[in-house]
Amino acid sequence: MSELKNIPNHVAIIPDGNRRWAKKRGLQPWDGHEKAAQNLEHILRAAFDLGIRHFTFWGSSVDNLKKRPFAEKKALLDIYKRYFRKLIDSEDIHKNKAQINVIGKWDEQFPGSLKKVIRECVQKTKDYKNYYLNFLLAYNGDDEMVEAMRKIAKKCKSGARITAQAIKDNLMTKDLPPVDLLIRTGGEPHNSAGFMMWDVANSQLYFTEKMNPDFGPEDLKEAIRDYSSRGRRFGK
Repeated sequence: MSELKNIPNHVAIIPDGNRRWAKKRGLQPWDGHEKAAQNLEHILRAAFDLGIRHFTFWGSSVDNLKKRPFAEKKALLDIYKRYFRKLIDSEDIHKNKAQINVIGKWDEQFPGSLKKVIRECVQKTKDYKNYYLNFLLAYNGDDEMVEAMRKIAKKCKSGARITAQAIKDNLMTKDLPPVDLLIRTGGEPHNSAGFMMWDVANSQLYFTEKMNPDFGPEDLKEAIRDYSSRGRRFGK
């Protein structure tokens, strides 16, 4: 990919299609989640190689955790636990000095043993500044915006002004830069649950028919190649 001269600073992925992928193969829904988790390791390695400094992956919405069958939810939480444990000792993470951030209402939704693993992962990488790997867990963008407005409304009583910066400063994702490229897998070209609505306002969009478990490093590179070939006019 050395021919690319326009690598996005921040790439976010809406990873759709795990359950459909599993159903098509006569498997259980969590088999799709497992395959996707395995695949994500390779995608992250490719993101480092490409020089993408900020990489955001939407792991689950609030509804994913509240409305899915108990067996699927239990399996998904187990996958999180195992893979965050792997990240704690990951050579790729420590070699590339990648800071891990976990954003959303996971602290309210997850069991104590999983929260302990996530906190250890975040703590061990908090001083890294080369790359930023962000997981959105128990996260809804519309919920994020409503909560931000509530915080601002309280501050306005004391004379605070509503500005674009004030909105950004009150988001769960306040520390993340704007998303340059938003990728959605699974063949359904739309956003979901207001995903990062403030930070994707000016994003380039990339939709692929591939289900998330089949979206690999070469597919990520193709998305970056497509992004690199586009011109940005910014209203001009």
